[in-house]
Amino acid sequence: MTKIAIIPARGGSKRIPRKNIRPFLGKPILAYSIEAALNSGLFDEVMVSTDDEEIAEIALKHGARAPFLRSAVNADDYAPTLAVIQEVLNRYLPLKFSAGCCIYPTAPFVKPAHLEAGYRLLTEQNYDVVLPIVRFSYPIWRALSRNDQGQAHMIWPEHKNSRSQDLPAAYHDAGQWYWFNPARLKESLFTSHTGAIVLEEDEVQDIDTPTDWTLAELKYQRLHSSDYGTR
Repeated sequence: MTKIAIIPARGGSKRIPRKNIRPFLGKPILAYSIEAALNSGLFDEVMVSTDDEEIAEIALKHGARAPFLRSAVNADDYAPTLAVIQEVLNRYLPLKFSAGCCIYPTAPFVKPAHLEAGYRLLTEQNYDVVLPIVRFSYPIWRALSRNDQGQAHMIWPEHKNSRSQDLPAAYHDAGQWYWFNPARLKESLFTSHTGAIVLEEDEVQDIDTPTDWTLAELKYQRLHSSDYGTR
């Protein structure tokens, strides 16, 4: 079975300039995603989809391929991940892949073991897509809304008196990677036949702001410290 890892890393970034190649604890953050894909041993092709020559050079330096530059239509702020993936698959034709994995470029917490678990679930359960998820740290069923006058309302008032431990768990996308079956990749990266593996909260961190970046570095250092988990 032929498998491809696609790492989408465009050059433009508004909130954190040059985000995809900014140094994260000593090396470009993009390198972590490349290394996780390569170290997993799962992929026949590890490529970076980018519109930026510097990013392409860094991708090559760290062992990935960048065989072509992304089209302008898929390089702006509004290009969906699905369109980028489809463009890559179309550019590789007539070569076809039995499975693919989109790995985000700012995901230093990606682990080869998690990629392997995701691929195993994709194939064993014949899912369209598999992604990592993480539990919300607070029960969403007790969420509040606020109107223009500052008045708060419970979104689900039926849970006003529910104990937190009695409410069902809820999860969100960990924002790291998506395994997919290319033959079924049509309109969305989330279909009615999507599987998920669960990650721990300390293995996940969105990186959208400078504060997020700092938190991610602190969390990464703690996660990889020699005495973590021994206390």
